[in-house]
Amino acid sequence: MTPSFGAQLRAVMRRDLDRERRSGEVLWITIPFGAIALILVQLSVGADVPVLRDLGPGLYWAVVLLFGVLISVRRTTVETQAQRDLVALLGIDPAAAFAGRALASSLLLLGFQLIVGAVAVLFYDIRFSASGWLAMALVLPLAAYGLAVLGTLAGSIATRAAMGPALIPLIVAPLAVPLLLAATESVEGLRNATGILPWVLLMITVDLVLSITGVLTARPLMETQ
Repeated sequence: MTPSFGAQLRAVMRRDLDRERRSGEVLWITIPFGAIALILVQLSVGADVPVLRDLGPGLYWAVVLLFGVLISVRRTTVETQAQRDLVALLGIDPAAAFAGRALASSLLLLGFQLIVGAVAVLFYDIRFSASGWLAMALVLPLAAYGLAVLGTLAGSIATRAAMGPALIPLIVAPLAVPLLLAATESVEGLRNATGILPWVLLMITVDLVLSITGVLTARPLMETQ
């Protein structure tokens, strides 16, 4: 009996999370480098608090994009051809494999956002109202999921294309712009109490488009390997 789509998705997601638990790459390498990047920028700017408050949100999301998307790309590109062949022989739906990798990456990315976000709040004096902090509980997962799906999709294309890794920045950079813009403007909207609904809707739209694209292209990409 073939496992259901949901069971296959959960199996792939558990596999990727177990790999991270054993390697500790995100916890011991990616997160510290992201935090150090924010601290170094703060040291270069100085102790001008108003300037730091203005720069903080944009720099935070830039670090999330530059370092965080590597998490999802890495999850996909580390797979060897033998591992991909085994997944195919086991009869795992390529769409379930894609979704499982993307969800595992989104959880790791969310952890990255929370820890590096604490550094940003500490060093850049970022402040919200109580309702603003609650709203960030929606913004962070939406951004994490979108970047995870984008990185997974870029990694899948790169592992099967002639140019390989060289394609990743060409794919990620333009497609990440709406997510980065919406996330940054959401933070500004919460700080200035101007509302974030349009930006949240933009993130949801981008997440849906990337998810549908990834699921629909999963099988064709697998057949090109």
